[in-house]
Amino acid sequence: MTVRILPAVGDIDSARALATLLSQLTDAEPAPPVADTTALLDTLARLAAESLDELPEVVLVHERIGPVPALDVIRDLVLRFPAVGVVLITADTGSGVLTAAMDAGARGIIGLPLGYDALAERVQAAAAWSTGMRRHLGSGTPELYTGPGGTVVTVTGAKGGVGATVTAVQLALAARASGRTVALLDLDLQSGDVASYLDVQFRRSVADLAGITDINPRVLQDAVYIHDSGIGLLLAPAEGERGEEVTDRVARQVVGTLRSRHDVVIVDCGSQMNSATAAAVEMADQALLLVTPDVVAIRAAKRMVRMWDRLQIRKAEETLTVVNRHSRGTEIQPSLVERVTGTKVARSAVPAAFKELQSVVDAGRLQDLDARSTVKQALWALAGELGLVAVQESGGRRRKSSDRGALSLRRRGGDRGAVTLEFAGMFPLLLVVMAILWECVLYGYTYSLAGNAADEAARAATAAYAIKGDVGGACQSAGAEHLPDSWSGADISCGQDGSVMKATVQVDVPLFFPGVNPGWSVDGSAGAALEGDGG
Repeated sequence: MTVRILPAVGDIDSARALATLLSQLTDAEPAPPVADTTALLDTLARLAAESLDELPEVVLVHERIGPVPALDVIRDLVLRFPAVGVVLITADTGSGVLTAAMDAGARGIIGLPLGYDALAERVQAAAAWSTGMRRHLGSGTPELYTGPGGTVVTVTGAKGGVGATVTAVQLALAARASGRTVALLDLDLQSGDVASYLDVQFRRSVADLAGITDINPRVLQDAVYIHDSGIGLLLAPAEGERGEEVTDRVARQVVGTLRSRHDVVIVDCGSQMNSATAAAVEMADQALLLVTPDVVAIRAAKRMVRMWDRLQIRKAEETLTVVNRHSRGTEIQPSLVERVTGTKVARSAVPAAFKELQSVVDAGRLQDLDARSTVKQALWALAGELGLVAVQESGGRRRKSSDRGALSLRRRGGDRGAVTLEFAGMFPLLLVVMAILWECVLYGYTYSLAGNAADEAARAATAAYAIKGDVGGACQSAGAEHLPDSWSGADISCGQDGSVMKATVQVDVPLFFPGVNPGWSVDGSAGAALEGDGG
């Protein structure tokens, strides 16, 4: 069997020496070395997306790999790709390092300087373990590579006050309402407010885990608070200065352990970047960046994205930007945000409707936000867009009737149906009102036509009277000429009344359409002063 090997070595000389030895191994197919942990994770993620069979059997991690420490990246690899055998290359082969490597999930260590026999023995052992693991897991389950049992989503604010915590809480509630196991981690270490939004008072926090070397599920259980909604909360410390105790190592172990025990892990990273939040963003399956449609927030988002790229935390195209407090009247629209930041923009924009939130935020009961709230509907739609909401099978278990959160996922479609029915009931009344208004328009227009025709008929009759012409003929001709064809057949007459020539025009009023007459008519009259004696 050919053993595929992926070396991860940052030092050029060490990479060259390792490549030379690997080329001498029988039945080995070494890949070109990757230079850092970011390239290592990207390479494995790309291969896993294609197929389990594309992954190498063995990954060799050099102790001086960076920017993430070797043991931390081994722990992350084991969680993300459980069928890959990982081996640590280190100069220190003491019992302490061996224990730490085994705790992280490594299948063994190789001492420096490298030797052919030791390298061959460790590679073959790791490859045999990988083959057995793949046989056990099978090759038809791609979900194994999002982390065993869980998807990690980080929520970061481009700047303070853009709504990152509200978004994180609602995403967690949406995922939980669909029946998934959910953990919500507050990594806004100096000013985390998840506890305030959910009316929680709990003494333990993520800072209490900082002094523990091996953060396993049993240790983590003591620090997690189970909320009434069913969400597991791991809160930020009440004393902001304790946030400095939470390092990237702690964040990686905490996120990895939460991921192994929950279907969904939501991480509120706040708006301040530190080593802990950087580690969480790097590990995340989805990294959200919250912005508001204003110049200051968009500039802050652009700075954040560039910083992530410079520090090799996350690429811009792998970041999903969410526009909060959006309205059609704002000059900055999601398409512009996408062009400026270079990120993808979520289809679900959150509307500007703070009044809907104010009462539940002030009460610390964000879980009680009304299902009719446009903000809640948009955020739960975002959860669906991210794949955090479990699809309910028609033949599966029936959801409890008290689970209003799951029902609200379908509320938008129900509201549309109700609106359609209401409009259908109002439609006949609207038709009647429009018909009456249209008939009033026709009546007024006909009255205007009659007045104008009478005025022209009086003038023409006066002129004919002055030259001793046919007064009646001139009157009829002029009046009829100024009436549209559909209003033809009007009764036009002129007569002398002292020194004034008076004209009267009687026109039929159409019913809805010109030419259709129910017998209604209007009279228009006008007069013109006579000149000359007419004799």
